[in-house]
Amino acid sequence: MSSGYVYHEIYSWHDSGSVTGLLPADPRRGLQPLHHLDTPDTKRRLHELVAVSGLLDHLVRLQPAVASDEQLLTVHTEDYLQRLSAQSDGVGGDAGDGISPFGAGGLDILRRAAGGAISAVEAVVDATVRNSYALVRPSGHHALPDHGMGMAYLANVAIAAHHAKALGIERIAIVDWDAHHGNGTQHAFEQDPGVLTISLHQENCFPPGSGDISERGVGPGYGSAVNVPLPAGTGNGGYDFAFTEVVVPALDRFHPELIIVASGFDAGAMDPLARQLVSSSGFRAMARHVLDAADRLCSGRVSMIHEGGYSEVYVPFCGHAVIEEMTGRHLLEDPYLELVDGFGGQQLQPHQRAAVEQAARLAAEVPTPTTAKTA
Repeated sequence: MSSGYVYHEIYSWHDSGSVTGLLPADPRRGLQPLHHLDTPDTKRRLHELVAVSGLLDHLVRLQPAVASDEQLLTVHTEDYLQRLSAQSDGVGGDAGDGISPFGAGGLDILRRAAGGAISAVEAVVDATVRNSYALVRPSGHHALPDHGMGMAYLANVAIAAHHAKALGIERIAIVDWDAHHGNGTQHAFEQDPGVLTISLHQENCFPPGSGDISERGVGPGYGSAVNVPLPAGTGNGGYDFAFTEVVVPALDRFHPELIIVASGFDAGAMDPLARQLVSSSGFRAMARHVLDAADRLCSGRVSMIHEGGYSEVYVPFCGHAVIEEMTGRHLLEDPYLELVDGFGGQQLQPHQRAAVEQAARLAAEVPTPTTAKTA
C-alpha cells in the first residue's frame, strides 16, 4: 500500500499579519513592522521540495476536507467558534493570546487545516493508504477548547483523533515530537484512557511551565499522558534514546490501533524558536521508530499531522526525510546534513540520559488494553 499526502495552496494564505517576530508591530515600542515567525515559507518550501525531488510522484494526493462545526465541537466550545467566526467575517483578529493573529476570512483556512488532518487520518483508517502525511497550516497542538495559543488555532490532531474514534478506532496513540509541549492535545484527552499522548519537547520552553513529567492524565486517564521534557541542546542521540527508552515501550504497552504523529520540526538545529540540535537524519530515525512500531502493533497505520517548525532553510529537508521514510524511497540528500550532524552535542549527554531515564519509568505505567477496560 502507498502513502497519502495532504496539501492545499490555501494554507499559505493564512495571514499572520504585520508583526515583529511574534508581537504586533508598534513603532512607539520600537517594534518595526516585519513578519510573523510563522511564515508560509516553511511549509510551502517543504511542499515544493517534495514536488521538485520527485517524491510527490510516489504519494497519493488526498484532498483536505473542510471541518464541520460538529467536528470542531468535539474539542472546542461553541463560544470560541463564534468568536473566530465574527473576527473572520470582519478584518480578522487573534485566537486569544496576542501572538496568534489571523486575517479576514481566516476561519475558512482553519477549517481546511483541521479538515486536512481529518482526511489524512480517515484515509489510513479506511485503508485507502497505509500511512499519510498532512502538510497543514496553521498548527494546532497548543489550541485549547476556548482559545488558541502559540500560533495554534484549532486542535487539528485532537479533532482528527476524535474523527478516528467516530470511525470505530478505540485505542489511539499520539506522539508529539514538536519542540514545544503538546498541551492542547494532552488536555483534550487527559481523562480518556483510550488515547495515549506522548510529548517529547524542550523542557519549559513553550508554554512556560507546561509539560512536566508529573502531568500524567486525570481520573480514568491517569497514566495515559507521558511527557519527556528534554534539556535544551538535545540532539539526535538524546532523541533516539528517548524513543528507545520511553516512546517505543509506551506504544508497545498501550497497543494502539492507530498512531498519529504531531510532526513539528522546531527541534531542528536551525530553528529560531527552540534550542535543540536535531538533524534530518534524527527526524528520519524518529519516523522509523514510529513506523516500525506501527507495523508491529497496528498494521502500519500511521498518520502524521504537521505542526511547528520555523526555519525556512531547514524545515524542508527535515520534513522531506520523514516523508521519504514513510514511502520507503530515498530521492534527495540533505545538503546540510554533514554540517548539522557534526555539531558538538549531537551525542547523548549524561544530563540528557538522566532526564530520559526519569521519564522512562512512566512507560511502565501506561494503561494496557486490559487495564483500560477494567478502569
